[in-house]
Amino acid sequence: MFQAVIFCVAVLGSGAALAKVEVQAGPHKSLGRILLAKVSEDIVAGDYEALLKGITGNPGTYAKKIVMLDSIGGSVAEAIRMGRLLRETGFDAMVPSTGVCQGSCVYLLAAGHGKSVRGYVGIHRPYYSGSDSVHSASNAGAAKANQVAYFKEMQIPLELLEAINSTAPQRMRVLSPPELARYGLK
Repeated sequence: MFQAVIFCVAVLGSGAALAKVEVQAGPHKSLGRILLAKVSEDIVAGDYEALLKGITGNPGTYAKKIVMLDSIGGSVAEAIRMGRLLRETGFDAMVPSTGVCQGSCVYLLAAGHGKSVRGYVGIHRPYYSGSDSVHSASNAGAAKANQVAYFKEMQIPLELLEAINSTAPQRMRVLSPPELARYGLK
């Protein structure tokens, strides 16, 4: 897996400016052909389509599919759509030692069949326009129901959602290695 990370950094980190969502296929010395996706910066509307386009633009069989996460979060709804796509298409999720996965990025990490965390994972209650959190948003019930359904699909303990919703939107709670394991993120 470590060799795959080195390859990921070399392939996806070679450009001066990285896209928010980038997908590339390439050879790996010991694994064979692998598909690498990188999600960085803010998760925004349109990222699902970019991920889908990248995956469908690289058809074929792969020895391994890996999504590298280095995102400060963003849209929960978009992250959930992307997470379902990553799970359906068989990706493992990785937060490299130089990466951070916070806010809605956690939904992408949760989607990985296999998970590797070397960087930092942070959680907080989501922001919603016109309010400070899911609890005061007019669609709070529907949003929470969608999050519950998502974590159940991903076989992630609902205790993680409780931890997310108990952390104020303007705060960040960095998860410890034991917490990552308890929440099924490692």
